Amino acid sequence: MHARSRTGGAENSPERPVLSISEVFALAEAIDRHYRTLVLLATFPNLRWGEAVALRRKDIDLKAGTVRVERTLVEVTGKPLHFGPPKSEAGVRTLPIPAIVLPELKEHIKAFAQDGDEGLIFVGGKGALLRRANFRRNWVRALDKAGLKDVRFHDLRHTGNTLAAIAGATLPELKERMGHASDRAAMIYLHATDERHREIADTLSAMAKAELKKAKRSGTQRARKRKRRS
Repeated sequence: MHARSRTGGAENSPERPVLSISEVFALAEAIDRHYRTLVLLATFPNLRWGEAVALRRKDIDLKAGTVRVERTLVEVTGKPLHFGPPKSEAGVRTLPIPAIVLPELKEHIKAFAQDGDEGLIFVGGKGALLRRANFRRNWVRALDKAGLKDVRFHDLRHTGNTLAAIAGATLPELKERMGHASDRAAMIYLHATDERHREIADTLSAMAKAELKKAKRSGTQRARKRKRRS
């Protein structure tokens, strides 16, 4: 759908794309199998890059269908990769995983995750920590294969937040999902749904006008036929 957010802020830049659900799954299908589930987790539970690549086996509860965010992978140019706490206390959270994603995640863990409770869910091709630069090559190829342009990894989270708002998430629910203590970033997505509701109303209005115009035209035609008969 590639709708656009019109509000800037630290959480999302202005005019960033929102992918349709079909586009998200097309991208997941196009990317290397190691990263298919990473695309889905970044979108639907709204995980940041650092949060997703820091996940361990013990952070995933397949029976309950949840993911626990307790840390993030910190990547600073010129310094070793290391794990740190989320951006704020609100960043520590437990999120539900949509049922459609759970079989994908279960299969991924079986095939690619490191062993043990502390084993990482997502690793690089050679089993090392997943770096943005290494992942980017796969990302660019997948975008091209899926027919998508100018999409960043963070746009998956932006997409997930927008979809959650459209699905009816309240402000507190959005804040919790996003890991934000303040209202500001979450309000962006509520504003987006306001715009979406206006689009729906305008579409309904156009449909009604077309239907009424059609009915009026049919009524006029019937009146002319009756006149000719009389």
